[in-house]
Amino acid sequence: EEEARGREDARRLWERALPLGELLDEEETRLTKAAFGISLLADATLRRFGVRYLRAAKALVFPWLSPRDGSLRGVKLVAAEHRDDATLYTEQTLPRPGAYRNLFGLPLIGRRDTEVVLTGRELDALALHQATGVPCVSLPRGPACLPPPLLPYLEQFKRITLWLGDDLRAWEAAKLFARKLNVRRCSLVRPGDQLPRPLDALNRGLNLTKILRGALPAAHKSIVSFRQLREEVFGELVNAEQVAGVKWARFPELNRLLKGHRRGELTIFTGPTGSGKTTFISEYALDLCTQGVCTLWGSFEISNIRLAKIMLTQFATQRLEEQLEQYDEWADRFEDLPLYFMTFHGQQNIKTVVDTMQHAVYMYDITHVVIDNLQFMMGHEQLSADR
Repeated sequence: EEEARGREDARRLWERALPLGELLDEEETRLTKAAFGISLLADATLRRFGVRYLRAAKALVFPWLSPRDGSLRGVKLVAAEHRDDATLYTEQTLPRPGAYRNLFGLPLIGRRDTEVVLTGRELDALALHQATGVPCVSLPRGPACLPPPLLPYLEQFKRITLWLGDDLRAWEAAKLFARKLNVRRCSLVRPGDQLPRPLDALNRGLNLTKILRGALPAAHKSIVSFRQLREEVFGELVNAEQVAGVKWARFPELNRLLKGHRRGELTIFTGPTGSGKTTFISEYALDLCTQGVCTLWGSFEISNIRLAKIMLTQFATQRLEEQLEQYDEWADRFEDLPLYFMTFHGQQNIKTVVDTMQHAVYMYDITHVVIDNLQFMMGHEQLSADR
């Protein structure tokens, strides 16, 4: 029922939107394209991909079309805001993000096509296709995740190039997705000053075909020389802030101590019983989750219901038991976070827990796992009162 309602809302919105070429006059079209940084995108490219503009929201509208019959399944609205000489984009989808699984550009790909480029944004797919003619699709949530239901649509391709963005998070995501897609058929465009995201590359007059040809094979050999590592080492030096990890918005002092959240690292929080470890860690994890870090919670001491209540209260920054009329609004927003919970409670077999984590990494592109707490999971809760 909710999915059907979302499709109906998307249909009504889509019918209100206009192709950019059908706005009032050429001046409105020119100003609109300039606002989104797409002045160099031809009207023919925008028409080919079915891009429209919704005046009321001042947003571009990208369709989610069924690859089988071309019917409308949803839409994504993208608004633009200029800040400090940069264009910042905000997105909204119908249906909601969890149900929005659109490989934008897929209906334009032929059955005989053997190569494709995966991008992190719809506008990047447009820019890349216009500049190179190569089949391009964009992921529904950018570098945040590659949902398994989309994998069958990518099976026909012998070569997949991932060009997801221009920062370290996009690079890490590309390497993760390549393992999911089979590294032997994947190549990666490494972010850097001379390798921005495709739309920026088009606007800067760079040769996008040459950049694609220079993509690095995802399958590394067992032995490498420094020459093969040289560019990546330089990238880490140039992007020192990004290498430090995702910063916490709510805990600036934590950034001073830990620099940021980085993949592949273990952080242990200790303290006496009742000192607030769970309360703090839930907000610590929530902070990262709201920034797009896909998070898996293993709560072995308290129930998932109680944990979710704590996190929802922290997310809303108010006591919802005193504002019950706002519960559905905040619950809807909370539901859209890339947050998952293991259903274990109390002592568990370590192998079972690890298998569950590995499955979650594959299914949901998890990059942050929280275990609360180790002693309960291993059945050692009686050994010490302090954990």
